[in-house]
Amino acid sequence: MMQNNLLMVDPPLQQRPAFKDALKFWFKLGWISFGGTAGHIALMHDFLVDKKQWISNSRFFHALSICMLLPGPEAQQLAIYIGQQLHGKKGGLAAGILFVLPSMFILLALSILYVSLGNLPWIYAMFNGLKPAVIAIIIIALFKVGQKSLTGTASYLVAAMAFVCIFFFNIPLLIIIIGTILLALLIRIVKPTLLHGDKESEASQSANERAYFINSYSAPTESGITAKHVIRQLLVFLFFWLVPFSCFYFIAHDFSFWQRLILFFTQTAFFTIGGSYTVLPYVAQFAVGKLNWLSKLQMVDGFALAETTPGPLIIVVGFVGFMASFNHFHASVAMGSIALIVTVYYTFLPCFLYIFVGGPLIEKSHGSEAISGILKLVTAAVVGVILNLTLFLGKGVIFRDNVSLQHINFVSLGWIIISLFLLTKLKLNVIYLILLSLLAGLLRYWGGI
Repeated sequence: MMQNNLLMVDPPLQQRPAFKDALKFWFKLGWISFGGTAGHIALMHDFLVDKKQWISNSRFFHALSICMLLPGPEAQQLAIYIGQQLHGKKGGLAAGILFVLPSMFILLALSILYVSLGNLPWIYAMFNGLKPAVIAIIIIALFKVGQKSLTGTASYLVAAMAFVCIFFFNIPLLIIIIGTILLALLIRIVKPTLLHGDKESEASQSANERAYFINSYSAPTESGITAKHVIRQLLVFLFFWLVPFSCFYFIAHDFSFWQRLILFFTQTAFFTIGGSYTVLPYVAQFAVGKLNWLSKLQMVDGFALAETTPGPLIIVVGFVGFMASFNHFHASVAMGSIALIVTVYYTFLPCFLYIFVGGPLIEKSHGSEAISGILKLVTAAVVGVILNLTLFLGKGVIFRDNVSLQHINFVSLGWIIISLFLLTKLKLNVIYLILLSLLAGLLRYWGGI
């Protein structure tokens, strides 16, 4: 009740962005979101929170923390949620579809080239030139995210613990998140004041909430989770799931193949939790070892192709579907292309269900002091995970083989430093940096550097 009164008396200073402006951003994000989860969070936070002030820092990380608990790519789910908060269902659909559509088309083109021409070293070289720039983008994001989300001693300790767990002991992300929640519950019982963080920092953030369109005092966009709401969303999901499935049943000559493909990737989307690095070994194990859809070498090449595209790394499942159909239907590029689109469709479709059903719960939980305190520590753990991703990706870019002074790739290291300078000092647009890096990678290939 108090929140509604505050909302009426003191509305947000920021106006709702026009749908065309949001559409423009989601479209651009789909083409430039390199760097996996860390890169996606970086780009969205930089634009939506820092530049446009469409959503506040607290709401952004609250939603991200919950998305981390769901199966599927958390960055896409976060985009769907923010899109829905801005412009309802059409905003959520636009954000979620455009997040993955460009990478699907790029991967489709690369898959066709792969089976037509074999390995393409010049393409790999172009995107190798891009990787140092992506590391620079992630480093900047890590600094910004840490600066805004680590607000007390407890959050710093949790971030450090999460980093140690995943970096040194390779503990899965899901276990880290569950452990963080249990720790937060214990702290809440023993000493709840530790969950509040630094009072001055929190007071400053609270005072700035009104500057954002979506903030801590925003009125819920949905009335809440009801049985009618859940059933309606489930029926819509089943409709979109069954229509393509039924088409294959009535039209396809080999329905059993399409049935296995659709059921496998639907199962993957629903039951694999913990991010791409948890999902992909599972997919590789079954697709290569049990279903014999593609060879181990082709799976490795698929990882390489997926890393050269924007969007989530899990998009590699599209290549798996392409090769499964290509091999099954006697080297048919057309059937492989259809399978790639079908695979991506069924892998990412459940993300919309999670957010459209659970969106009201995310909003309601933001008003709970207990849940917000717990999720602050989850956010801190996410910072530790992003630090691990930064080092994991950076190690592969800076060092050629082993981590030693003798194996430093000075060209890549130099481009990381140049990219940091261009982004921080000269405020170069990320799109221009990406294009410049792709060109630099191609020139390095031609020059044999």
